[in-house]
Amino acid sequence: MDTNEHVKTLIIGSGPAGYTAAVYAARADMKPLMIAGLQPGGQLTITTEVENYPGYPEGIQGPEMMEHFRKQAQRFGTDIRWSYVSSVDFSKSPFKVVMEEKTTFLADTVILATGASAKWLGLPSEERLNGFGVSACAVCDGYFFRKQDVVIVGGGDTAAEEATYLAKLCNKVYMIVRREELRASKAMQHRVFNTPNIEVLFNTETLEILGEKAVEGVKIVNVKTQEEDTLKVTGFFVAIGHQPNTEIFKGWLDMDEQGYIMTIPGSTRTNIPGIFACGDAQDKIYRQAVTAAGTGCMAAIDAERFLASHGLH
Repeated sequence: MDTNEHVKTLIIGSGPAGYTAAVYAARADMKPLMIAGLQPGGQLTITTEVENYPGYPEGIQGPEMMEHFRKQAQRFGTDIRWSYVSSVDFSKSPFKVVMEEKTTFLADTVILATGASAKWLGLPSEERLNGFGVSACAVCDGYFFRKQDVVIVGGGDTAAEEATYLAKLCNKVYMIVRREELRASKAMQHRVFNTPNIEVLFNTETLEILGEKAVEGVKIVNVKTQEEDTLKVTGFFVAIGHQPNTEIFKGWLDMDEQGYIMTIPGSTRTNIPGIFACGDAQDKIYRQAVTAAGTGCMAAIDAERFLASHGLH
């Protein structure tokens, strides 16, 4: 393989944002090349049932849905490489992107769709039961736990918001907070404490999630008294934050303090003309497959206009 390949549009990442960008870019004859990354298909490949994506009235398994996205992108001619990016150089156009420290691509435009990863507690039982009662997205999966008892871990705004969301669906919501107070804003705290079926357990940590094939309970400990207890629940939600997969772009692009790529409002444009960001790599507010797909569409259109205005299309 040629060690220097020139491409019009290079897409890094392959979740809903990356694949949607690829569909639009390919149909606009931008001949996109996609580097699928270390988790091809993104976070949806570790999700089981998806019921809130339009067009699937019966719901669909996350991995199967990502297969549909992939086939659609390839149908229009997207060149997908099942690999990862090892380094980038965005100092000048065409932009340099190195794949697996071997192949260098020179790209007229780059669309970043590297997503974000949920932060986990790191328990073996959490990993084993992920998708079988363990989730990092209450908005995505709360519906499956209607009229059941669940746990949510975290004390920030996201955890508080997701706890009140779950409280509308579930019988009882235990909120496990490691500190002796919530980090959430006063308004969010007020909502939590005024929701009768939320019980906040302060100074508490999770020891283990119980259950062989699905969540059946959670073993907890009070960090001050060392007293252990078991909660009988069927759902375990983790809301301790997300980490955008943007480390490799640090130093090149403007980011917020958490590492989310900053885009010009109303667009997917970054501080470097010709580089566009979409999906969860730049969205810490909504983090849904459908919003990621929407910004993927925006990124392809923004990239097409950039190519046209620079006589590259």
